[in-house]
Amino acid sequence: MNITPVILAGGIGSRLWPLSRKSYPKQFAALISGQSLFQTTLERLSGEGFDAPMVLTGADFRFIVTEQMAQSGKQAQAILIEPEGRNTAPAILAAAKWLEAHRPDTLMLVAPSDHAIPDAAGFRAAVRAASAAAEAGRLVTFGITPTRPETGYGYIELSDPAQAEGVQPVARFVEKPDRATAEQMLATGGYLWNGGIFLFSPAALIAAFEAHAPGLLPPVTAALEEGRHDLDFLKLDPEAWAGAEEISIDHAIMERSDRISVQPWAGAWSDLGDWRAVSEQLPQDASGNALTGAVSTIDCESSLLYAEDGGPELVGVGLRDLLVVAMRDAVLVADRNAAQKVKDVVALQRDKATPAAESFPWDHRPWGRFETLALGSRFQVKRIVVKPGGILSLQSHHHRAEHWIVVEGTALVTIGDTQTLVSENQSVYVPLGETHRMENPGKVPMVLIEVQTGTYLGEDDIIRYEDVYARDQGAKG
Repeated sequence: MNITPVILAGGIGSRLWPLSRKSYPKQFAALISGQSLFQTTLERLSGEGFDAPMVLTGADFRFIVTEQMAQSGKQAQAILIEPEGRNTAPAILAAAKWLEAHRPDTLMLVAPSDHAIPDAAGFRAAVRAASAAAEAGRLVTFGITPTRPETGYGYIELSDPAQAEGVQPVARFVEKPDRATAEQMLATGGYLWNGGIFLFSPAALIAAFEAHAPGLLPPVTAALEEGRHDLDFLKLDPEAWAGAEEISIDHAIMERSDRISVQPWAGAWSDLGDWRAVSEQLPQDASGNALTGAVSTIDCESSLLYAEDGGPELVGVGLRDLLVVAMRDAVLVADRNAAQKVKDVVALQRDKATPAAESFPWDHRPWGRFETLALGSRFQVKRIVVKPGGILSLQSHHHRAEHWIVVEGTALVTIGDTQTLVSENQSVYVPLGETHRMENPGKVPMVLIEVQTGTYLGEDDIIRYEDVYARDQGAKG
């Protein structure tokens, strides 16, 4: 029986702020290698015995998912779009119901898109070793051999601590412990970290929902049946989805079912849940510093210094056990032992309505991206990059006019009924209210500077008339 990876790619990862934000979370960033965490997950869960993946994500990330999959040479069986985050239980149930209808003979391997597991081949072997139990109707979770008394993870207690390998029954799940309890469990043995990775058949999982969380079945089933196909995506019905309880798969099923088994994994693993975890995955110098980007240090020890590409030069002097992350619009400085509290920083910034709490200066679109260079009360200057073949929607604005200056490549510009090729160092003017569109007909990225003037400059001042990406009205659609 083949295995279908079900990749969860809708999280925000606020403990990795300011690199990870609501507008572009950590799973899509090249955090510890040249590929994004999402792309390394695709690679890890492919090969002999693995079918094309399913992906569950949010509407804002759907084109990032398809772009990064194309870069990796991967194609999905299905991409399900969650109207809003309802935690893992509804999302995984939606995947099981889709597979029940389309691939009932498969096993589903549910995996977050933001974990680091260096030994990909070894992990695939562990998955295959757990397949027999899953085919027999067991709900298999993967437990990580603990290496420290971690308080940020839940634990799994083994029924037989002496059995170090192979699928085995679970005695119980343990919530995130305090330090003393974690130290005691580590010393006693027989406990594994709960890795949040699962293997089961769609039928077995649906039966578990029928037994332990039947209230989720009607709204999730309706969200699928009433969902709308849009290009390569299946958008779950928002009204039905809103009726699903917000609950994790652990609380809904894994802690209630008597059919749970665990496959131990003794290899390296990290959920990259905070900056301390990231620093442990990066190469370190002789003083224990993890350095990324344009960074220099003098007399620093056991610290992470992370500078964004193209951002400011980051220099550390005399630092000890610190986390320093420098982006163009925000800088984080924290004690290594307080890494878990970064999530509270995001909440604080959100309460202050700080733009950097959730959004970057640059924003991704299916045709490319843009970044704000300057913003005033009645003007805004943007740098817009349109990838080869990228086409913006045919649109107009109620409140602003635009002036476009091409600085790299060539743009095919439509204004009203007129089409014009605009090359480097040439410019065009788009009057307020006029329909317009730009596209890149060339083979290299096209870059232009856009100067907006008007009484309102918000991204939601867009009326779309035609769009090759089938987006709805609004900032992103």
